[in-house]
Amino acid sequence: MADEKFIPLGHIVVTGGSGFLGNHIVSLLASRKAYTKLTVLDLKKPAEPIPGVNYQDADLTNYDALLSVFQSLKADAVVHTASPIHSMGNKELMYKVNVEGTKNVVRACQETGVKAMVHTSTASVVHDTKSDLVNANEEYPLIMGKDQPEYYTVTKAQAEIHVLASNRTKEYPKFLTAALRPSAMFGEGDVQLIPPGLSAYYKGQTKVQIGQNDNLFDFTNIVNVAHAHHLALAALLATREREDKGGSAPLDHEKVDGEAFFITNDSPVYFFDFARSVWAAAGDKTELKQVWTLSKDVGLLIATLMELVFWLFRMGKPNLTRQQVQYTCMTRYFNIDKAKRRLGYMPVVSMQEGVDKGVKDALYRGVVRGQPMDLKGKKNQ
Repeated sequence: MADEKFIPLGHIVVTGGSGFLGNHIVSLLASRKAYTKLTVLDLKKPAEPIPGVNYQDADLTNYDALLSVFQSLKADAVVHTASPIHSMGNKELMYKVNVEGTKNVVRACQETGVKAMVHTSTASVVHDTKSDLVNANEEYPLIMGKDQPEYYTVTKAQAEIHVLASNRTKEYPKFLTAALRPSAMFGEGDVQLIPPGLSAYYKGQTKVQIGQNDNLFDFTNIVNVAHAHHLALAALLATREREDKGGSAPLDHEKVDGEAFFITNDSPVYFFDFARSVWAAAGDKTELKQVWTLSKDVGLLIATLMELVFWLFRMGKPNLTRQQVQYTCMTRYFNIDKAKRRLGYMPVVSMQEGVDKGVKDALYRGVVRGQPMDLKGKKNQ
């Protein structure tokens, strides 16, 4: 993949380009020289800006200011990743950024002649956080309203609906859009998946398992998600170029514009097998015969009691919550045949490579609660 030649896609704008996914997209596009100009719109610059990339402050919730930025940029395409962190729990901010901000980005694109937009959605839009998902595909309905307990997911679903409805509208028939739905992203720069998992290792919790570990789960390396965004962007722009030259629109079974795509590592794993691979990468030597298995019901009881105690004494969030028990014991994996066929998507980073790099990176950054601080800043743990 490193030696492959990529076609420059023109002036690309990445919203949220300083964040976890956005920064990986920027880094990947830069490594592939896949643009003539690359601009990041975010509230702040990353700790390590990528040379040659244009970074600009931008508030997506201020339409007039955003339009002014877009008018000056004259972008060819936009990758929209900007979103508050899921765990923040601020409903007003989630709606303002995920829904209103996305609508502002779409409108600014349309009014300044942007050709294409790839939107980052989430695989959770088809999940009620309780039911098992077995080989779920894009035909599954979005779960919203009273059936969706996660407000963050509601706002991501609303944003996705708007983005896809903005594809080839009567007023802007040449503006093309697509949405990608990654599942459980992890990797270098991760703050929500690998660091908490490693914290369990350093707290000595690797000898306890909740459930029988017979539930498959899709985890997705962040570089693969970035790769999928590049492919979707290239597909939309190729469609636009072909039609501008008088060519025909894609057939229904091959079109990318107006479509949503699940993105995974295409290798679902048993939930605790993933956790153990993370622990092993940090040095854990626990053997399966040493593991004490608790049933899901017992796990839920313990989590309920912990949540109650932590709430009564205002101690913050406990190490184990009922939601975590639910996810630990559920089956949740997706069919990515559509992304394979229409985007030409295949993972470029394996699960094990992604885990190894993600663990080393988390320890290097010192973001794991309970980790030995002498590992912080060391490249070779």
